[in-house]
Amino acid sequence: MKSLRSDVLILGSGGAGLFAALHARRAAPGLTVAIAVKGLLGKCGCTRMVQGGYNVALGEGDSVERHFMDTIEGGKWLPDQDLAWTLVTKAIERVRELENEVGCFFDRNPDGTLHQKAFAGQTFDRTVHKGDLTGIEIVNRLSEQVWASGVTRLEEHRAVELVKDAEGKALAGVLLIDMRKGEFVFVQTKAVLLATGGGPTMYKYHTPSGDKSCDGLAMALRAGLTLRDMEMVQFHPTGLLAGADTRMTGTVLEEGLRGAGGYLLDDQGRRFMADYDPRGERATRDIVSRSILAEIRAGRATPNGGVYLSMGHLGADKVRAAFKGMVDRCEDCGFDLAGGRVEVVPTAHYMMGGVEFDARCQTSLTGLFAAGEDTGGVHGANRLGGNGVANSTVFGGIAGDAMGEWVIHEGAWREPDAAALEAAIARARFPLDKPRGDLGALREALLSHMWEDVGILRDAEGLARAEASLVSIADNLRAIGVAGQDLRYNLTWHDWLNLESLITVSGAIRAAAQARRDSLGAHFRADFPGSPPPKEAAFSRVRMHGERFEVDFEPVAFTRVQPGQSLITA
Repeated sequence: MKSLRSDVLILGSGGAGLFAALHARRAAPGLTVAIAVKGLLGKCGCTRMVQGGYNVALGEGDSVERHFMDTIEGGKWLPDQDLAWTLVTKAIERVRELENEVGCFFDRNPDGTLHQKAFAGQTFDRTVHKGDLTGIEIVNRLSEQVWASGVTRLEEHRAVELVKDAEGKALAGVLLIDMRKGEFVFVQTKAVLLATGGGPTMYKYHTPSGDKSCDGLAMALRAGLTLRDMEMVQFHPTGLLAGADTRMTGTVLEEGLRGAGGYLLDDQGRRFMADYDPRGERATRDIVSRSILAEIRAGRATPNGGVYLSMGHLGADKVRAAFKGMVDRCEDCGFDLAGGRVEVVPTAHYMMGGVEFDARCQTSLTGLFAAGEDTGGVHGANRLGGNGVANSTVFGGIAGDAMGEWVIHEGAWREPDAAALEAAIARARFPLDKPRGDLGALREALLSHMWEDVGILRDAEGLARAEASLVSIADNLRAIGVAGQDLRYNLTWHDWLNLESLITVSGAIRAAAQARRDSLGAHFRADFPGSPPPKEAAFSRVRMHGERFEVDFEPVAFTRVQPGQSLITA
C-alpha cells in the first residue's frame, strides 16, 4: 500500500470539489491540497452535465427573499432555513466570482445584463445560463483554474473508506484505489471534503453520469454518520426515451424547454398537465413526474412507454437557437426536438438527501467536511431546477474557506486505526477471491426493483418487497467476484464496488421511505397520500448499524420564517 500526505484532501471534482480547491488554496496558500477523482478532472461527474443553469436573484423586481421563499415553499418547508438562506445570498457573490475571476461566459441580454430564463416552480425568471450547456462552461473554466493553482491531482483514484484515528473520534485519512495500477493508496490528511456527488443511478431511468454510484454516501454510512431526507429522490419529468438499447434513454431534457412553452402530450396528442395542476407544464418536478406516470398507468402512453414533449409549435429556428445542445443530442439519436416532438419519461435525477452538515460545511466527524449533492438539508423535499449547481458552487467555496482556516487553527496529523485500515482493505478486496458471476443481471435487478417499489409512487407493500429484494441482491453480490483477473484498470472489480455502494444507499432510501408515512414533495406514498401541515414538518435521519438502518424524525427549526408567513415585503 502506497502512503501519501496532504493537508487537505478533496473527494470529487464537480462544482463543489473544484471551488473548494480554489478557495482552500486562497484561504491558506501554504497548505497542500489534493483532489482525488474517480475519473479525469474536469471530464467526469454531474456538474459538467448541467444543461439548465444557475439560480440567482439579480433581476429587477427579484430579491433574495423571493428566491428564499421559492426554495422553502418548493421544498415543502422541509429545508434547513439557515442553509437555504446561505444558498440564495451567497449565489449572488458566487455567480460574480464565476464571471469575473473564474472566467465563465454566460448569455447576456442586449443591454449587457445576464440573461435569466424561466424554470418551473419559481415566481421569477432567475436562471443564469450558457445556452443549454451551462455545466460544461463552469467546469471547463474551474478546471483551468485548478490546474494552474498547484493542486495535486489524483485522477482515476477511487475513494473506498473514510479511516478514523485509533479513538474513533476524528478522521485520519482516506483509503483510495489507484485504478490505473490496481493498488491501494492511503492519504493521511488533516481535513477531507466529501464532494463525490450523489447520483441516483440505482433506478431504471436515471440522468447522472456513469461514474456515479453514491460512493460518498455509502462511505459516510459505514463511518457512522447520519444522513437526512434520504427518501427525497427527485425524478426529472423529462428524460429522453430513446428505446431500451441505448444509454441515451434517461438523459435529461432540461426544464427550460417547458419554461419556454413546451407542451406535454399523451399518446393522442392531448395536453394533460392542466388536469393535474393549474401551472400546467411549469409545475414543480415532483408534480409533473407523478402526472406523467399517472398518464402512463392510465394507458395513454406513447409507443416506448412515455409521453411526448412537443416544441415544434414554438418554431424550429427559435428552439434550435435557444437549446442547441439538446437539439443536437436528439438529432444524434434520430429525433427532431426543434421541429417536432420526442418521447420522454420521468428519470431519477438528484438526491435531496445526504450527510448532515452545518453552514460551514462541517459534519459530526472531526476533520470531515461535505458540500454539494453529498449533503442534505438545503433543498428539503424538492429541489428547484437551477438550485443544484448553485448549491455545489456556493457550499464548495464555503467548504474551501472553512477547511483552510480549520486546518491552520485546529487541524492535526492523526494516525489511522491500523485495524480499521486493514479491515477497509479487506472489504475492498473481498470480490477478488470470489468466482466470476453475472454482475449485469444483479444491476438490472436493482434498477428494476428500485424503479417499481421505491420510485415515484410508493406504498407499504412495495417497500416491504424492496427490502427483501435488496437483501437478496446483496447476498448474491457477495457470492460472486472477479477472481483471477489483473487489477489494473479492472472495470469489473469497480463495477462490483459500484453495485455495493448503490445497494447500501438504496437501503437507506428505502428505510427512510418506509418510515415516512405521509406524502411530501418528491416522496409520495399511495397508501398515505396526505401531507402534514407545514408547521409539523419533520425531516428524517437515517443511520446504519451493521446491516440494519435506523430512522427517526426531527422537527424543522423555522429559524427565519414561520409557515404562513413570508419574507417578501413587496
